[in-house]
Amino acid sequence: MRRTRIVATIGPASESDEVLLELVKAGVDVFRLSMAHGDIPSSIERLRRVRALAPDLAIMVDIPGPKIRAGSFGTVPVSLPVGTDVTLIEGFAHTSTASTIYVERADILAQLKVGDRIHIGDGGLSLLVEKSGSTTLAKVTSGGSVMGKPGLSLPSSILNDRLPTEEDRARIEALRTEQFEILAVSFVRSAFDMVSVRTVLSRDDVMLMAKIETGEGVANLDEIITVSDAIMVARGDLGVRMPIEEVPHLQKLIVRHGIRYARPVVVATQMLESMTHAQVPTRAEVTDVANAVLDGASAVMLSGETAIGEDPVGTVITMDRIVRRAEESFDYAKWGSSLGVQQIVGTGTQSTRITAAITGAAWRAAMEERAVAIVACTRSGMTARAISRFRPPMPIIAITPSEITARQLRSSWGVQEVFLSPSTNIDELCDFAVAQMKKAGIAQAGDPVVIMAGSSSGGTAVTDTVRMVIVS
Repeated sequence: MRRTRIVATIGPASESDEVLLELVKAGVDVFRLSMAHGDIPSSIERLRRVRALAPDLAIMVDIPGPKIRAGSFGTVPVSLPVGTDVTLIEGFAHTSTASTIYVERADILAQLKVGDRIHIGDGGLSLLVEKSGSTTLAKVTSGGSVMGKPGLSLPSSILNDRLPTEEDRARIEALRTEQFEILAVSFVRSAFDMVSVRTVLSRDDVMLMAKIETGEGVANLDEIITVSDAIMVARGDLGVRMPIEEVPHLQKLIVRHGIRYARPVVVATQMLESMTHAQVPTRAEVTDVANAVLDGASAVMLSGETAIGEDPVGTVITMDRIVRRAEESFDYAKWGSSLGVQQIVGTGTQSTRITAAITGAAWRAAMEERAVAIVACTRSGMTARAISRFRPPMPIIAITPSEITARQLRSSWGVQEVFLSPSTNIDELCDFAVAQMKKAGIAQAGDPVVIMAGSSSGGTAVTDTVRMVIVS
């Protein structure tokens, strides 16, 4: 089995029914839908269509935050060589060219100063401001090709938007009655940002994922994690807004911190970027994906590779191969033993502390007795995510009464199977778990299995019991 999850972004190259179904077969666990492109009605229509085609997968909806975008360059790459003079003009629904770039944000260009740098996309293209105003003149200092509607990274000193922005608030309100599992929030800088988004969404059944892509987000990492359900290492803007040499170390830091809090952590941006047009990735990209797996990432994400790439399905198949090989070299025993005590939000609730202790005991029992699987009986998914942080070498099996929880667990590392059961009786759950694992070929007679559940005395809201069961 592959333990690390694959997230694929849906776009023009992958939004047909045929390609979506092929992506499911290729091994996608989570589909990402960005609301940065297109209007709200078209985004909702796409969401509903993906939900109907992939009822068992998780859907991540990504709201752009205060992201500034350029007017579309079209579907054919436009070259911007070093030394080219470029005019930037505020305007919406205009086509950008090699000499004129439209900026889809009012009253922002006037705040630029001579000498400021503007990065296009994920930072490969850079401009130096030579004259500011509503019409700004700049020179290309780092060249390349651009297509679509790339983001524009301006100095953070002029971006003071609070989350959610008015545009995102409208998107969230439109999403309030839709079926999706994860809401990714861009440019999170503080815990207050996530609390504000959660208040506007007003739903307990959607996981909130904080995208860490600014210096403020890194500085406030722990407080952001405590109020978030998942984390994304958004390396594109992070690499633009922080010294580029810091990105690999920040990736390791964010992954480790997120997992210590039992939060899924996604590593994103430029993982197999060359496969947007090429049939095979570069050696550096293969190494990058493998290192993300060895860092302990819960999931790796494809962006433009599947959204606008020439072969979205082939890219996912390649990602799957790289991840599987990297997992063969993962040191499962060392990871779990060096993880330390699970970080709890503040003083934590009693149920959270008990669950953290029980999952630690379950991991040790499973490792010592070489259990073939660890079973987590869970309503919200918390127990499965808490055991997942140990990165056990054996499969994690989740049993839940909730279909939403079952789909959300597609974003959690190592959860191989999720079975639905309405029962809350621990004896019935144990029997059900063993029967399902035998049926799936995971366990056979004589195999030890570790099962975590809530006891009748503790109540189903808290996982307070761990059992070692020998399959009969």
